[in-house]
Amino acid sequence: MDKQVFNIMNLDLYYGKFQALKNINLIIEKNKVTALIGPSGCGKSTFLRVLNRMNDLIDDCHISGEVYFHQEDIYREKFDVIDLRTRVGMVFQKPNPFPMNIYDNVAYGPRCQGIKDKDELDKIVDNALKSAALYDEVSNRLKESALSLSGGQQQRLCIARAIAMEPEVILMDEPTSALDPIATLKIEELINDLKEKYTIIIVTHSMQQAARISDNTAFFLTGEIVEMDLTNKIFTTPKNQKTEDYITGRFG
Repeated sequence: MDKQVFNIMNLDLYYGKFQALKNINLIIEKNKVTALIGPSGCGKSTFLRVLNRMNDLIDDCHISGEVYFHQEDIYREKFDVIDLRTRVGMVFQKPNPFPMNIYDNVAYGPRCQGIKDKDELDKIVDNALKSAALYDEVSNRLKESALSLSGGQQQRLCIARAIAMEPEVILMDEPTSALDPIATLKIEELINDLKEKYTIIIVTHSMQQAARISDNTAFFLTGEIVEMDLTNKIFTTPKNQKTEDYITGRFG
């Protein structure tokens, strides 16, 4: 069975003349949590958006190199980007529930895919909310506005919304940075459970979070990957002095 979900080779990304990513080579493994760490502006979020082609939406962004998702180059001509974004879901930094009720937030994607049967939608919504560890808190208030939920609940709702599309990969761009410590802990516990079924790639500013939840860690600096290894190795015996300087707080 193929353990590689993404294989990125010689990736360069430019915004106009500015090079935001430089010669990125990285393998993302199936059913693992990969953390992307590094100081602000080092290319972590830009790289995350490469994986579901969100950078396509930015004018003057161009890419060279190869990004393979299960041996398919996602940047080749006529590649189905909508299918890619179904299979590679995204959870953003700030919770962004739609201004509709809790049920409709989760059912939105499946409905867009043409699922209209109420029993089937009910099942999808229930399963997604259970997978996102939110069902017990909202099962009796599905017709209430999603905006009435707390910040942590809204973020888990956004994770449920991604799960409802049955992705293989979930991209998370600093999903807990706007949350308090208790809500953060719930999301971290959830990530640990989700990797049984999904491959997760998370951008985080918190090195403690990366150490707690990830299997592999890539350290980015000025658009380059300085080092990528098993998380416990990165945090205990990094090979590169720059990695050691960053994780010990000498800069960043």
